[in-house]
Amino acid sequence: MNVFAERALLPEGWARNVALEIDETETIVAVQTGAAASSDATVVRGALLPGMPNIHSHAFQYAMAGRAEGRGIDAAGGGGASAVNGANGGNEVDDFWTWRHAMYELAARLDPDSLYEIAREAYREMVRAGYASVVEFHYLHRDPAGSWYADRAAMAKSLVEAARAENLAIALLPALYSQASPSGAPLSARQRRFETSVDDILDISRELRSAYAGDPLVTVGICAHSLRAVAPADLRALIDGSPAGVPIHLHIAEQQREVEEIEAAFGARPISWLLDNFAVDSRWCLVHATQATPDELVAIARAGAVVGLCPTTEANLGDGIFPFAEFAAAGGTFGIGSDSNVTISPADELRFIEYAQRLRLRRRLVAASQGRSCGETLYAGAAAGGGTVCGFPLGAVAVGKRAAFVAIENESASIVNDGDTLDRHVFARPRLPTRIRALNGLLAPSPEHE
Repeated sequence: MNVFAERALLPEGWARNVALEIDETETIVAVQTGAAASSDATVVRGALLPGMPNIHSHAFQYAMAGRAEGRGIDAAGGGGASAVNGANGGNEVDDFWTWRHAMYELAARLDPDSLYEIAREAYREMVRAGYASVVEFHYLHRDPAGSWYADRAAMAKSLVEAARAENLAIALLPALYSQASPSGAPLSARQRRFETSVDDILDISRELRSAYAGDPLVTVGICAHSLRAVAPADLRALIDGSPAGVPIHLHIAEQQREVEEIEAAFGARPISWLLDNFAVDSRWCLVHATQATPDELVAIARAGAVVGLCPTTEANLGDGIFPFAEFAAAGGTFGIGSDSNVTISPADELRFIEYAQRLRLRRRLVAASQGRSCGETLYAGAAAGGGTVCGFPLGAVAVGKRAAFVAIENESASIVNDGDTLDRHVFARPRLPTRIRALNGLLAPSPEHE
């Protein structure tokens, strides 16, 4: 297969008249700039970009989008004592911890069939938005009563099948979730659907690897829900019992209350404790890390771990603002995720990263780097960083990477240089007559998308 692009974003920057040769495994085997289009090439009349990895998703929460924004309203759209406000005991302040009650209400209604339908809708939207893959951080394992399905991987398989139906590459991460607090408190009745042991997760992972062996759109990694939800010894056992080289993800330092609980139980802040006790490296995705200190930001960057930023969800939940400017100055690596799927748009996530910093620091062009604008720096950085921990060789238009592209076409004729393309895509896209098109490889759209 051959692809020819009038313009393409390569790791070294923009290039003109780019010819790509792609082999039968959908891997890029040659990149030539200043080339002519071959007679059999798929021609992109616009800008060719690497498809964006989505490195953090809870697909079932897509059904909550826009349905947990009022007091006394649960995730299914009804009211009552189990709703957000009621669960908060009448407290006028709603936050992450009260939002969880609406999430529990939704989770209690789902089975493998309904999870499949919700996930397929979410994944379809991801493909349309330009995501090349999804890392599904999956903790909804048991049935609504808290018992195991006959097939312990039933809920996980619903997610995989939904992604396959939309031709979206998926890294399924079954989550270890065994306690309600870092002190080891037992899970509540509404958390029993999430409960797993190390052996449970290793068994589910083996079943998934066997069931989808040889499928290029499916891989299986590992994750621990968070340091508050797993015992340190269990986290160690999970890593030791998993195949070498697989991605390792966990939520960390998302909420100040979480930081305080970990510090009280472990004697150290969560990020510092993790870095001191585990060999954290580029396989690790530290999701959120919102409450990181300056020293922790430097330590994460030195370790080579990827911070998984989910700005629209973090804003929706009132988490706080990740100190992106300081992390970038330390040489940190990041990727983006749609998380609760209240918004599914790489451009929205990237724009919110920059705008939150502008509001926090009261200055402009925070993400811009030497020779690269804000939009280009953010897009290229998130694609490359996400490609490190998404389970697939994605994130760049380069030899050895999978052929998963996004084309931005029908651009305004007023664009006068390559650098404008991603700034307009990230910061001005809603009013531009652009079209995002998924091209071949892992992003090949199903007939429903056309």
